[in-house]
Amino acid sequence: MTPLGAPRAAFRVILGLLAAVQAVDGVYALLAPRSFYEDFPAGRGWVEALPAYSEHLVRDVGGLFLATAVVLAAAAIWLERRLVLVALVSFLAFSVPHTTYHLFNLDGISTGDAIAEAVSLLLTVIGPLVLLVAMLRAARGRSGAG
Repeated sequence: MTPLGAPRAAFRVILGLLAAVQAVDGVYALLAPRSFYEDFPAGRGWVEALPAYSEHLVRDVGGLFLATAVVLAAAAIWLERRLVLVALVSFLAFSVPHTTYHLFNLDGISTGDAIAEAVSLLLTVIGPLVLLVAMLRAARGRSGAG
């Protein structure tokens, strides 16, 4: 085990995937806010099911997604314990309320889309949470060993 509490590869993969998704979604929202609102993801219209459209809000969200991607990517590259901790906690500060909101507002999309949305959003909470718990357990083990 590493000081992170799990194999470094697990941290790199999860942080890297989260960073990539945030970056792609962020660029999409910034460059094509109307399309992001009407078509995200891949023509399914999940965002449009929750009116109303605001170009300003969609572009701001895109910028925030990109900012989050930078922190997640830095954590995935350097795997420095404090940076990883900040990246995970800050991402969970976004993903937990985001996921919670969407889980209680699935009206307006098909059952299949509702399941896909719920699963994809829950993964954005479960993955970081698993890593965070591993880190906290490792820290507790180190403090108890000394």
